[in-house]
Amino acid sequence: MDLSVTIAGLRLKNPILTASGTFGYGLEFTPYGDLKALGGIVVKGLSWEPREGNPMPRIAETPCGMLNAIGLQNIGAREFVEKKLPHLPWAEVPVIANLYACDAEEFARLAEYLAAQEGVAALEVNISCPNVRAGGVLFGQDPVQAAQVTRAVKARSGTKPVIVKLSPNVTDITAIAKAAADAGADALALINTLTGMAVDIRTRRPRLANVVGGLSGPAVKPVALRCVHQVCRAVDLPVLGMGGISSAEDVLEFILVGASAVQVGTANFLRPDMSFRIAAQLPTLLHELNVSSWEEFRGALQTWI
Repeated sequence: MDLSVTIAGLRLKNPILTASGTFGYGLEFTPYGDLKALGGIVVKGLSWEPREGNPMPRIAETPCGMLNAIGLQNIGAREFVEKKLPHLPWAEVPVIANLYACDAEEFARLAEYLAAQEGVAALEVNISCPNVRAGGVLFGQDPVQAAQVTRAVKARSGTKPVIVKLSPNVTDITAIAKAAADAGADALALINTLTGMAVDIRTRRPRLANVVGGLSGPAVKPVALRCVHQVCRAVDLPVLGMGGISSAEDVLEFILVGASAVQVGTANFLRPDMSFRIAAQLPTLLHELNVSSWEEFRGALQTWI
């Protein structure tokens, strides 16, 4: 079976990508596998200026998952382009830049700069961040603001596809998906982390210095599957699914509910070779299930009613 998929004109040799914030800039994982074996690499979220992130502690283990409040620590877009991007195998595997900003104008500035780089295949827009000019309301929780950011990025992205990454921390994720689609998004990625917290009864302190953080890992997979299923039925855009994926079986669950590809995230902390392992295991599982094409399997969920 040909494992390749095409998303908004971007051809991937297989549907296994890495999730932003869980795979560094890609280079850190070269001792554990061949980056060229992946469908794509989504690098750590990039802001215009470098960010130090939140104070420690900023990671806490939870049952079937983890909480993180890293605070989008990164080296900045320009240093990434100068020092990291040239060493990635971008000619053989698509490198997708994840954008982080606090207002639409800065998103547009980032988009224009990164889209101009030959080694950047597409832009993923993290709208799970606060709009500082609107009192800190998260872009991804307001359809109007989600659309505003999408239009700003799309206007400056040239020919590079724009993928909007959605937050599950909303009442109706399809409303945000429709807003991004109407504003010109080429694809959607979901879900980002769920907001959560953990406390220590002995120290009487939160386990994260930031108090709250993003919950990820197997615990969020049912929520992620539900969101992907709903969004795939609501909008006519390719969807990259993520949330608790740690096996080839998990991958096919997301594709069965409509996703075109997936991103492996927290599992990379459990095993740094996890994304490579899943990509290698996928052909065998497809053969066992007698699946001969993605078109046959994608979105083929049979409901009871």
